[in-house]
Amino acid sequence: MKSLRLLCALLLVAVSAARAAEALNLFAWSEYVPQKVIDGFTKETGIKVSYATYATGEEMLAKLLAGGAAYDLIQPPDYIAEAMIRNKLLRPLDRAKLPNLRHLAPEFLALPHDPASAYTVPWMLGTVGIVVNTERVKDPIRGYRDLFQPKFKNRIVVVNDNREIVSWALVTLGLNQNAITRENLAKARPLIAEWIKLVKVFDSDSPTTPLLNGDVDLGVVWSGEAAKLINENKKFAYVLPAEGYHPYVDLMAIPTTAKNVAAAHRFLDYVLRPEVSKLISDEFPYTNPNLAARKLLTPAQLANPASYPPMGKLDTFRDIGKAAADIDKLMTDLKTAAAK
Repeated sequence: MKSLRLLCALLLVAVSAARAAEALNLFAWSEYVPQKVIDGFTKETGIKVSYATYATGEEMLAKLLAGGAAYDLIQPPDYIAEAMIRNKLLRPLDRAKLPNLRHLAPEFLALPHDPASAYTVPWMLGTVGIVVNTERVKDPIRGYRDLFQPKFKNRIVVVNDNREIVSWALVTLGLNQNAITRENLAKARPLIAEWIKLVKVFDSDSPTTPLLNGDVDLGVVWSGEAAKLINENKKFAYVLPAEGYHPYVDLMAIPTTAKNVAAAHRFLDYVLRPEVSKLISDEFPYTNPNLAARKLLTPAQLANPASYPPMGKLDTFRDIGKAAADIDKLMTDLKTAAAK
């Protein structure tokens, strides 16, 4: 009897040690994964989550390629995921371990970055649009041409994302946002140079803070951030630029260097549960691709014009390879010149 009790005790110790050894290293955008979701996952599974963050998709990719910390689950934007798939940096998903994939709307699957949905799972979708403080700006703002005017100098905040800014200039000139050639960048250069002179704040993390504080009156921001503003005060309006805009898809994926692949799949399936996905929408009100989770949202959440704008065709950013360096050089040169 004593030997049986001893064996049971040893088994419990072994199981506890195994649970304690399980971990998940998550590498994701800052302010995008609710702590309550992480805590709920750990409470249910015993898997401890380490959450490291980055500010841009390019930064994420550079850190992964540099080695060092091994991440089990990452959150790449669509065009970065496309490049990673092409270069065999992502592990194919085991769909048998992801039964909650059934909750995702089909229009958000099999997109150009991952045509077979073999490597990625959509986290949230969004747009980049214009926020207007309608109490302080009475002019009609329909697009970039209305926004970037000398009379609004030092009243504008924009996301500090080089490719985004270049894409606004390209669509304003009637060019394709993914046609990043040196010829097109030369055409966009004088327009961006004029715009930069008008901007008061470039912000990578929370570009809506200056709007909320009243430091600026207009902004070009992520839709989820705009939705938070509208929830705070209905004086803010959200406008999809008339010149053109692009939806983007932030994804979840498992790098080939992941050490805790089983834990990564468990987290993926956990966040695809409707009640868990709803928690993400509650805190970060982007467009939720989880249809079952949307049914749990309030009418007010679904009616927020920044959370659920008319998206139309999902013409997303594509991988542009080495042309990204040309964009960065252009923007660095222009910002340096404007600062003199």
